[in-house]
Amino acid sequence: MGGVRSIDREVKPVTGSAASQTVILFHSVYGLRPAVQAGAERLRAAGHEVIVPDLFDGRTAETIEDGIAIKEEIGKDELLRRAVTAAAPYSERGLVYAGLSFGGSVAQNLALADEKARGLLLLHGTSDIAEDAAVDDLPVQLHVADPDPFEPHDWLNAWYLRMQRAGADVEVYRYAGAGHLFTDDGLPDHDKEAAESAWKVGLGFLASL
Repeated sequence: MGGVRSIDREVKPVTGSAASQTVILFHSVYGLRPAVQAGAERLRAAGHEVIVPDLFDGRTAETIEDGIAIKEEIGKDELLRRAVTAAAPYSERGLVYAGLSFGGSVAQNLALADEKARGLLLLHGTSDIAEDAAVDDLPVQLHVADPDPFEPHDWLNAWYLRMQRAGADVEVYRYAGAGHLFTDDGLPDHDKEAAESAWKVGLGFLASL
């Protein structure tokens, strides 16, 4: 039941019991900041097991430019290797891949390559999609600012269509006026209402898997 929508910020909390998921949550280019751990704790409080890899090996950034510099220094291949290594011990049970901004691109790449993936939860970021990518009705949910300089409308529209062609069941939630990384309360991008809505909807997504 995919679709693209602007989010109603008055989202009702998830009620009732739901199956526990194993979620691997990847951080943004700012590194493993407290807000990432806080997001993981929200998911744990709902009964999910959450793995939070540190792809930057303890390094964090004060600005997005510094974070990009760390990412480029480590290199794409090494970051992917670290991500795959972190996911490998859990992949047999069927992971839900999740990520924040850059971490969303990592999560997407791993989920599309894992035939046992149970879902893909993206906050603030997406990635290119290989022409031959194919999944079997993989549930995908994206939460993104509107507008977002890192995820412009033309890109998101094309991404949505490519994900559908690959076989994913995609939902996109757009948050008008929020900053790019609006779930991080330690950054200028933070938008409390948007963050609360995104996590509530995300928890509903996990409950539906």
